Amino acid sequence: MLAGLNIAFAGTPSFAASILESLLQTRAYSINTVYTQQDRPAGRGQKIQKTPVKELAEKYNLSIRQPANRHQLELEDELHHMDILVVAAYGMIIPQTVLNRPRFGCINIHTSLLPRWRGAAPIQRAILAGDDLTGVTIMQMDAGLDTGDILLQRSCPISQFNTSADLLEKLSVLGSECIIKILEQIRQQILVKVKQPDNGITYAHKIQKSEALIDWNKSASEIDRQIRAFNPAPIAYSTIAHHPVRIWQAAILDKQVPDAQPGTIIGYSAAGLDITTADLAIRILKLQLPGKKVTGIKDFYNGNPRFWPEK
Repeated sequence: MLAGLNIAFAGTPSFAASILESLLQTRAYSINTVYTQQDRPAGRGQKIQKTPVKELAEKYNLSIRQPANRHQLELEDELHHMDILVVAAYGMIIPQTVLNRPRFGCINIHTSLLPRWRGAAPIQRAILAGDDLTGVTIMQMDAGLDTGDILLQRSCPISQFNTSADLLEKLSVLGSECIIKILEQIRQQILVKVKQPDNGITYAHKIQKSEALIDWNKSASEIDRQIRAFNPAPIAYSTIAHHPVRIWQAAILDKQVPDAQPGTIIGYSAAGLDITTADLAIRILKLQLPGKKVTGIKDFYNGNPRFWPEK
């Protein structure tokens, strides 16, 4: 059994920050060095913002490194002195030369049940595909795209109401539990590696904003999954009654209107904005107009009772 582990961490968004904070709060491991993406402009004002991982690292007075690209990452000699590098949504391809530097290599927390949904957007792709199950895989990293050996997997159901936002929150908790367990196995030197199967491989390609445009000629279930998958980003959108609208939440109605063309408004009240699809109707419950805040449909209707033109 090893006395302890000297760990470096690589991650960028809030998901990674949640994992890092869980590791820091265990107080069982020495985490002194954090790798994260560079500060970038964000929001309407395009102000330079720190990554969530950097903000957390500053709170704990950790050493922060922000290489601009993989070539700068290769110059990081600090990893030669580490037992392991824990990676969670870092956002940069790590070269094999870097993967080999820590004593026990690099392990990744991936938000799918590999080999299903290798790649950049596993949560969104799982919801879009109508999967009823996802999970977390702790993987020994290699040079391939999420092809490394599986160290641990835990599943998580996807409900008909889950958005990418709340599913990510569930998986961050699950991922934290799993990585703590794996680090203890490494410390006890009882780690078991399992090669990924050759069947069932799918790829979660990066989300393009154009994919969030709603086609009302699709089925209600497809549109509902699209709205849930793209919350909180890039947010499903459409033009309704000549108004550009971002749609944050909706529900499928057990209601068919065979004589109405898909995309037709068939109801507007404090209960919702009802629109036809290829089969059932969709009720919009939360929306956003350009330059405005996200609004629940009841408040929106009370403030704009005649916003939509009548039929």
